[in-house]
Amino acid sequence: MKLSKLLGRRSKETPREATSISHKYLLRGGYVRPVSSGIYSILPLGMRVLRKIESVIRQEMEKIGGQEVLMPVVMPRELWEESGRYDSIDQSMVRFKDRNLKDFVLGMTHEEAVLALARTEVSSYKQLPFMLYQIQTKFRDEARPRGGLIRVREFTMKDAYSFHHTEDDLKAYYEDCYRAYERIFRSVGIKNLRVVKSDTGMMGGSVAHEFMLETSIGEDTLVICDSCGYAANNEVATCTYDDSTIDEKDLEDVKTPGMKTIDELCDYLKIDAKQTAKAIFFQMKKPDASLTLIFCIIRGDKVINDAKLAKILKTDLYEMASEQLITSIGAVPGYASPIGLVNLESCIVIVDKSVMTSKNLVTGANKQDLHCLNFNVSRDIQCRYIVDDIAQMIAGDLCVQCQEPLRLTRGIEIGNIFQLGTKYTKSMNMTFLDESGGVRTPVMGCYGIGIGRLMASVIEDCHDDRGPNWPWRIAPYQIHICALNSGELSVSQRMTSIYEELTIDGFEVLLDDTQAQPGVQFADADLIGAPIRLVVSPRNESRGTIEYMCRYSLSKGEVRAADLLEFCRDQRRLHG
Repeated sequence: MKLSKLLGRRSKETPREATSISHKYLLRGGYVRPVSSGIYSILPLGMRVLRKIESVIRQEMEKIGGQEVLMPVVMPRELWEESGRYDSIDQSMVRFKDRNLKDFVLGMTHEEAVLALARTEVSSYKQLPFMLYQIQTKFRDEARPRGGLIRVREFTMKDAYSFHHTEDDLKAYYEDCYRAYERIFRSVGIKNLRVVKSDTGMMGGSVAHEFMLETSIGEDTLVICDSCGYAANNEVATCTYDDSTIDEKDLEDVKTPGMKTIDELCDYLKIDAKQTAKAIFFQMKKPDASLTLIFCIIRGDKVINDAKLAKILKTDLYEMASEQLITSIGAVPGYASPIGLVNLESCIVIVDKSVMTSKNLVTGANKQDLHCLNFNVSRDIQCRYIVDDIAQMIAGDLCVQCQEPLRLTRGIEIGNIFQLGTKYTKSMNMTFLDESGGVRTPVMGCYGIGIGRLMASVIEDCHDDRGPNWPWRIAPYQIHICALNSGELSVSQRMTSIYEELTIDGFEVLLDDTQAQPGVQFADADLIGAPIRLVVSPRNESRGTIEYMCRYSLSKGEVRAADLLEFCRDQRRLHG
């Protein structure tokens, strides 16, 4: 390809809307252009990278028996009602009516569609297991698109779905997919990969893992133990607490005028937040529209983890409780605790594990301007309560596996895998006949990778201050030829012969034929990020050499023109 014919302008200026490294370089390099918030057109350079990523994914999916299909973006409402998700998913799913006033949705995920397809084709255990995958457009009406292709509304995704006779078979295949994902991310150049346990969320199922790029711009908080390798998304991460060995003391009131927050309380009493227990109240609607109060008790230095709480409540449709509802049980906002309350039968009381392992905590007295010293759960709560982990992890918490301090970092989710079990196959009535002729329900797994997000993530992981450092396997072009003083006949002839020789040998070559100044040519080459840059100039031509620069190592040098083809072949063998 000649640069003069390549559609997509490159720019020295960073657009104001660019909020991440990848966003900046994708816009400046002419890979993508915004159409609307979270919606992008992909230009030729971007398409070349995306198609190569897709090729890597297809190869790995086929290695583990995947069969490619293509399912519709538009699906009828009835499919999503079968699964029970039509009403449970919020406004992120786009719903609309066609000209006949029939209800449809835009696919944000394809569990319903693949079940509708698979149940028409499968009737016997002899057809199991199998895996179907597609690379397809999806739409999710994100409230806050950000980071260019990191979080968008319209996106391309590889999603795969496997069907199995037994749970054991699913678990074995899940491991195959896990390893395939590791190979995919290694092949496209992701270096700072973290695989973490994750919440199953709206997907459902029992086990899930996320493949994360560890980076400071990540949206997810990851909990890492550098000693034993424990890694989990903060939505599901757990820790261990040392049980307090001190003796329990008697409850004692202490005046705390105006001290309604943990910070104010700790400053006033000269104590650490770890020595306090705070009450947090939520409310959720019952089927009859009345409200249930959720009464959470957690250590003062901790905050509620919404995903963990939603899993206990089996719904995320809850909100902060009204003051009226809180006071209806005798609790005093700002000074609340379970102490002295007897009207808790209508509440769901949840005590975090951090409180259960602590003794003699300071908590509210349910009286204005008054707290209690020496609160101990097992002695001082006179109602039924649930003990569970509802806290977000904080740096320094102890690893649940090796008891070493945990580290918190940030990450971008670039892939996910789920053991769905029978969540969808049961609700959508997919069955098969087993060996004895009995009717069985298959168990299911699903496996996703966002293609555009992965392209952006590679840039986040592989760049310098001039542009992306594309790995050989997904670079838009492998070799970029710059020609200085290309108006001179010898330079023009040399760059043309190199271009033709390398192209014939199977290299993907971009030739800068623009006759721009050297600084402009090199800036363009940096933004395009080909692994090898070749420079033809009158000086080098007079010496019979070609100047080279390997983008991935920044090594520079000269190679004899007669040896250039073999030099490029060596680079391809090493990095291709």
